[in-house]
Amino acid sequence: MALPPRSIIRVIDLETTGQAPPAHGVCEIGWQDVALQPDGRWELEGEGGSRLVNPGRPIPPLTMAIHHIRDEDVADAPGWHDVARPILDPWPRRVALAAHRASFEEQFCTSSLTRGADWICTYKCALRLWPGTPGFSNQFLRYFRKPEGMEHERGLPAHRAFPDAYVTAFHLRDMLNEASVAQLIAWSKEPALEPRVRYGPDRGKEWCEIDDDALAGFLDDRDADIRFSAEHELARRRGGGAVGRSSSMDLLL
Repeated sequence: MALPPRSIIRVIDLETTGQAPPAHGVCEIGWQDVALQPDGRWELEGEGGSRLVNPGRPIPPLTMAIHHIRDEDVADAPGWHDVARPILDPWPRRVALAAHRASFEEQFCTSSLTRGADWICTYKCALRLWPGTPGFSNQFLRYFRKPEGMEHERGLPAHRAFPDAYVTAFHLRDMLNEASVAQLIAWSKEPALEPRVRYGPDRGKEWCEIDDDALAGFLDDRDADIRFSAEHELARRRGGGAVGRSSSMDLLL
């Protein structure tokens, strides 16, 4: 009798020529798996890896200065569609994919390449699980939280695909040992719930610290994460009442 497939989530990190396809392309992909163990806890699984990718266009100096991948490094590498599918949709199938600020990876790792896989955004989930953390970048979380078992050198250099995926995998492991896969996916599908005001006179304050008039000013903000965070705070002040009506004035009435 065949054993059921294990629960595994694959962490993905990309290095690219820029911020948005199709104008920009992938020049490296890295991955690291996190698996549910027999004792019910999640741990890193396997060695992970990375592949260079020919992005089909020159790498701008601006992005070369971040990841240090040069045109000559990828000149003989395979193209994105030749590399992506076996990494993004391996057998046995992963229960989800994950990345830090996953919306970036999702632009390049399209549904056709992932076979419609769900994504976990470790940035959004860190905001939910560890709101008191002073910062939420992948590397800040690494040095602030100091995840148990991380090999320092294996997570270097930063801004290369495998080391970044390796670091993210430790954040994901710790998140999965605090919350369910379903909960992390659900949080990842919503806008980011920011614990503190990002700009303005109240910058750096927790949402609960600002007055109603200041809160109203954020309810129509153009940034979806800020609107969501302000509405969440308003709902808290109302005891969990409904939010999302047509205007900030309506919401406060």
